[in-house]
Amino acid sequence: MTGPGHHRLALLTAPEPAPTWDHAEVVRHHPVGDRYHRMRLKAPTIAAATRPGQFLMVTIPDATGARAVLPRPMAVHRRLPGEGCVDIVYGVQGAGTRALTATAVGSRVQVVGPLGVGFAPAPETSRLLLVGRGIGVCSLMTSAEDAVPRGVEVTAVVSGRTRTALVGADDYRDLGVRRLIEVTDQDGRSAPDVLSARLRRALDPAPPQQIFTCGSERLAEMCVRLGERWDARVQVSLEAHMACGLGYCHGCATAARTAADESPLICADGPVFELRPDGPEGSHG
Repeated sequence: MTGPGHHRLALLTAPEPAPTWDHAEVVRHHPVGDRYHRMRLKAPTIAAATRPGQFLMVTIPDATGARAVLPRPMAVHRRLPGEGCVDIVYGVQGAGTRALTATAVGSRVQVVGPLGVGFAPAPETSRLLLVGRGIGVCSLMTSAEDAVPRGVEVTAVVSGRTRTALVGADDYRDLGVRRLIEVTDQDGRSAPDVLSARLRRALDPAPPQQIFTCGSERLAEMCVRLGERWDARVQVSLEAHMACGLGYCHGCATAARTAADESPLICADGPVFELRPDGPEGSHG
């Protein structure tokens, strides 16, 4: 998701990230679905420090032969602190990511992280809805990693163009998410009005107190409407091209209004923001 639509962004209060850099060993690397790749990196300090929704800046190795000057922002999809590893999933879009697919197991990749303001689960939340589209699901998975062991009832939506474009369903099952909804454009169930009706039927009796979303502006707008219906807080992770990931270059401004009429940076002030209905104070005041 690249923008907040017609809604207001609000900054979240979160600890300042304490990033480090590492020449991380590639432990695993394989294709996922029709155009994604999954890479496991040995980076113990980053694995231990990453909070839900944070990201890494990944430098394309010179050994790939790519002339990629700038690193790429990639969400931490899974954390395995016991193994000192993190997983990332990336889409093959340009020359840099195409070259990254040639990175061999055993080689090393320079990463900086964890970066950004991640999702902020409220201590009182007992029911959580995660709504992700495509690779946006990767930004949500670490929230499920933390929520399920705490006894939070997690409902997860995985959306994509086709079955082979779905990301993260097996991870949610592995984490113990009991209510998993998989929808695609191909089966006609991914349209926001269709999905919203399905979620209302399933969750109206015991609605979530928080909704986290990433990957689709239309689904984010759906989440805001559901948040109003259920009096639930909505947080959105925005995606953007980044040059530094640290806020130095100001190249990833959201171009969105905040309470102070400023344009926050996705890398330093986000990527996660509270998403409120448009209005003087939003629906929650």
